[in-house]
Amino acid sequence: MAGSVSIPPAAPGPACYPHPQDRPLAGAPHPGRLAHPRLYACECAGTVLLMIFGVATNVLLGAAGSPAGRLLMAHPALQVALQGLFFGMGGTIAALSPFGRVSGGHVSPSVTLAFTLMGRLAWRDMLGYMAAQLTGAVLGTGLVALVGLLWPRWAAWSRVTHFAATIPSAAVPLSWPFLGEVCTTALLIGTLLFTGGTAGLRWVTPLVAGPLFFTLNPFEAWLSGDSTNLARSLGPALFSGQWRSFWIYGVAPFTGAALTVALARLGALGAIELYEARVAHFGHHGRAPYLLPWRRRSHTE
Repeated sequence: MAGSVSIPPAAPGPACYPHPQDRPLAGAPHPGRLAHPRLYACECAGTVLLMIFGVATNVLLGAAGSPAGRLLMAHPALQVALQGLFFGMGGTIAALSPFGRVSGGHVSPSVTLAFTLMGRLAWRDMLGYMAAQLTGAVLGTGLVALVGLLWPRWAAWSRVTHFAATIPSAAVPLSWPFLGEVCTTALLIGTLLFTGGTAGLRWVTPLVAGPLFFTLNPFEAWLSGDSTNLARSLGPALFSGQWRSFWIYGVAPFTGAALTVALARLGALGAIELYEARVAHFGHHGRAPYLLPWRRRSHTE
């Protein structure tokens, strides 16, 4: 069940992995490997992809001066829904990328916490993943900002949209955006755990974020920005200077993830058989493959 460490028969051969007996993404790291820098580096790179795609598309969709922004000004609900769709698609791209194939493509501390609480990632690896995600978010947003040095119009669009920053609404008590972040994170994590832990739905897992945020954004974006992801909020906040009540994004998503895992362990999400801490599943069963195919050679510990 969800808390066990049972692993199905491995498909790819040992030559695909630097350390065949090491299964860090199944909650069974080799005792001789206390940390996994390759995983953290790939997770950082995947988060860079998320932020480049998510921030850039949100700037284009949200800036009134951009062609897409002008078209969507008369349809604000559709505009914000599409912003959610494209940011979620950034997560799909990251999960299905070569980097996501190695690290699992979490690209969110909330997702990493959920996998850890489900027993599929060691706590020391959780800390490495979260540090990598925060670093990747800053780097990815920084690359988007760098374009503005070469293209002044892009710099103006980025500033007016605050680099797609998540900002709690000033029109309501802070408890509202806090609860909104808890609930939206719970929905995201619950969906990922349910599809990832159900054999027939496992292929859907990397595809759910886009449609989910497309649906949630018209209701939640005005309230909290619909973050669910501390790293996703950190990068834009750093470059836009929008830090108002930023603590919400450091507490509420983790709360939502932890509550969802508690419900999953109580059986509220059904019989979940979560084999590994991956958003997209490639048959590695907890192992970490080589990043580049030409490096797939025999390697013993």
